Amino acid sequence: MWQRSVCVGLLALVLGYLCVLGPELPPAALRQLSASLLGTLRRARSLEARTVAAWQAAIVRPARGWARVAVGVNACVDVVLSGVKLLEALGLEPSDGKNHAVLSSGQDLREAFAHFMERGAAAERFFSDAEAFQDIARTASEHPAAQLYVGGNAALIGQKLATNPDLKILLCGPVGPKLHELLDDNVVVPPESMQERDEFHLILEYQAGEQWGRVRAPTANRFIFSHDLSNGALNMLEVFVSSLDEFQPDLVVLSGLHMMEGQSKETRQKRLMEAVASISDIPTDIPIHLELASMTDQDFMSNIMHQVFPLVNSIGLNEQELLFLTQSASGPHASLASWNGIPDVGVVSDILFWILKEHGKTEERASDLTRIHFHTLAYHILVTVDGHWGNQAAAVAAGARAAGTQACATDTIDTSKVFLKAPLEFVTSHTDAPSKISLNPDEPVVHWHREGISFHFTPVLVCKEPVRTVGLGDAISAEGLLYSEVYPQ
Repeated sequence: MWQRSVCVGLLALVLGYLCVLGPELPPAALRQLSASLLGTLRRARSLEARTVAAWQAAIVRPARGWARVAVGVNACVDVVLSGVKLLEALGLEPSDGKNHAVLSSGQDLREAFAHFMERGAAAERFFSDAEAFQDIARTASEHPAAQLYVGGNAALIGQKLATNPDLKILLCGPVGPKLHELLDDNVVVPPESMQERDEFHLILEYQAGEQWGRVRAPTANRFIFSHDLSNGALNMLEVFVSSLDEFQPDLVVLSGLHMMEGQSKETRQKRLMEAVASISDIPTDIPIHLELASMTDQDFMSNIMHQVFPLVNSIGLNEQELLFLTQSASGPHASLASWNGIPDVGVVSDILFWILKEHGKTEERASDLTRIHFHTLAYHILVTVDGHWGNQAAAVAAGARAAGTQACATDTIDTSKVFLKAPLEFVTSHTDAPSKISLNPDEPVVHWHREGISFHFTPVLVCKEPVRTVGLGDAISAEGLLYSEVYPQ
């Protein structure tokens, strides 16, 4: 840092000297020297500062924004605390990691937590034993370090959108008294959506480098679990769809399908068919965004892909969900067991392209899907079928900016608290003729095309000491939607 300061100081002295000598130098020479020195001065700024400055110019409001957004259907109260502190409070000793699709005991909890902490990966699981969960939840909520927040993808997206005073937000989900108290005044909750008791989700956070026994977290993230029957049954879906007639939204945001994993296969499939019927009742002129979340059942994920994707216009997902999706449907790179560090941009690009080519809107296919917002810790990619969405360069930059501010809990990005982690060079595909791209912080939104599909890529400025990771993906998707414009068809 001090070397950069010295460089800037010396350049300032040289520029001042040029101003004194200016009358004695030929104008062309003066212009060339000044341009060269100013270029050096710009490059002397940090990569992070140059990225922020470029984002500021790129992030512009769409010509036609939203006025009313309806969001549903999962909502809860998040109890957030250190995962290591809770496990210690529960008397659970450090354990070797093991993935569990469903948790049924403290033993399952400690093994699953260690498994994902070791990988620095986000995950969400259902806790099947109601009594055991209540005991754990009581210990968590009474812990001195515990904090209570708005939770559930729908409620978090609604809460984020509600910070914009020009937007009117309808939230439909199981809203109890504590959650209602926590919600922004700009969020309208239908009376039919209120219930006597809150649903609680436990959010176990860990920091980069934090250790629990032999496990060391490579990055900051969180592990979520709950025994949530109301959200798990999508109890508020029909209420949500029926409330749209009166509210008249410009945009519908839907989430919570992943919560059904805690049910039996037969019950889940029956409920999914009912959900498909309800979503089909939403007027086709209202765009629908579907926010995905962590899942473990490949058959269920495949059913969602084939039955729900064609009914929505946009989806949001992270790297774990993207890999699980391609594994569930034998898509490109499905043999990849897990990501090794930062997800390879070319691999991610191939899978995103495949989703829109196989399940998105084409002249031959009756699908509405035309947009995917992919987010991972180091970068974001917005992928759209040409001719359906506008302002996507601004949208992807706004989503990345939101990641930096929310993780660090700052109103604007403080470049001393973030760092650029994205690859500075990458290829755009591993299955097609690839382009090699070198990232320029002065033009951080990179755009490329592939068979009628547009890709917008931007790095994320990663928070060095994140304050809170919960809801980061929801905030990113909300901000991306806020700056997006859908073209009338």
